[in-house]
Amino acid sequence: MSRKDAYDCYVAMVETLKNRIKDGQIDTTKIGLVIIDEAHHNSFHKLLGEFQNATIIGVTATPLSSDNNLPMHKNYDELIVGESITSLIQQSFLAKPTTWRYDIELNTLKTGLHGDFTVSSSDELYSSPAMLELLVHAYESHTKNKKTLIFNNGIFTSKKVCQVLTDLGYPVRHLDNQTSPLERTEILKWLKKTKGAILTSVSILTTGFDEPSIQTVILNRATNSLTLYHQMIGRGARRLPKKKKFTIIDLGNNTDRFGEWDAPLDWEHVFKNPEAYNESIKSQSSYETHNMPSDMRSKFQNSSEISFDIQKAHQIAIENQEKPKVVIRDSIRQHALMCADNSNTIPEALNLVKELSTEIDWRVKQYGKCLGKVTKNYTEWLRDDYEAKLKILIQKIMRRRELLKTAV
Repeated sequence: MSRKDAYDCYVAMVETLKNRIKDGQIDTTKIGLVIIDEAHHNSFHKLLGEFQNATIIGVTATPLSSDNNLPMHKNYDELIVGESITSLIQQSFLAKPTTWRYDIELNTLKTGLHGDFTVSSSDELYSSPAMLELLVHAYESHTKNKKTLIFNNGIFTSKKVCQVLTDLGYPVRHLDNQTSPLERTEILKWLKKTKGAILTSVSILTTGFDEPSIQTVILNRATNSLTLYHQMIGRGARRLPKKKKFTIIDLGNNTDRFGEWDAPLDWEHVFKNPEAYNESIKSQSSYETHNMPSDMRSKFQNSSEISFDIQKAHQIAIENQEKPKVVIRDSIRQHALMCADNSNTIPEALNLVKELSTEIDWRVKQYGKCLGKVTKNYTEWLRDDYEAKLKILIQKIMRRRELLKTAV
């Protein structure tokens, strides 16, 4: 009996298996079943053609491909949905989450080629004094002295977090994918045995890591990846006899983007329509990252509402069988009220229009996307028309208010 015929079952990493097949050490024609773990990564797709006689089963907690160009429904014929997170919590297999969310301004984040926020823009935001202060506040308010995992998008941020918490006297270590295997082993042993330990990390503990004693997960980052969102939170969901609950602290508006971690999710729809699902997340992220910059908020302190979702407003208008132009009308009115509410005179109010220039540009572009293919000339005309109507409406509002004051 040759070596390649000596075993009934093979367990291998993708690249190792690829090399064994290439070297002729495994006869793939005799393989009847292939089970792929973490199937959403799609790293195994290159080998699927090698197993002509096999049934292929992919296993994953999140059946949404990590590569938008390789949707899972192209490699798998059917999705079999297992128990929901809620059901697993009710059956005492997973701990129940308590989520604390903070409204974070993400307007400075940029989206990279693969659809998620870039490390550089994330580092710039999350290493800022304001965000570091918020992280400390959130930790001390909701999970102080509990064993905690902090997920970051950049090494620079993670090390800053480690330094800040160290200076405050907390037991904390940093870990990333550049940490040596020996040091990584030592750090994970430290995490396991140290009461109230804090481990701040980057790109390394989302899969293949199991430490049930974790009591809190802090998402010190924003992501557009549903899979990553679930993986990060899942690190704290392991249940122990004395651990029935765990804490989630969201510092990236992720819960607003994807919903509560344990909320029902139509995985069948996500599996069959990944393009539509990813587009909906992309659209929401586009809106989030174009909110009014924080340095402009001080100019409109008297306005309780300063954002306006053009795409949502357009959808509502279509559903109500209204003409799309009502969206621009309502947007102009909101901007006019913002300028009027934060000024004492007409010149002051008109001067605030300059502060809204970038926001107006973005709203006009979003409106153009809603209409479909529009020419550059039309977009430029619409931009000029928007500002002209805005100035006229501001003057009307201010004069009407002045008349009311005089009448009183």
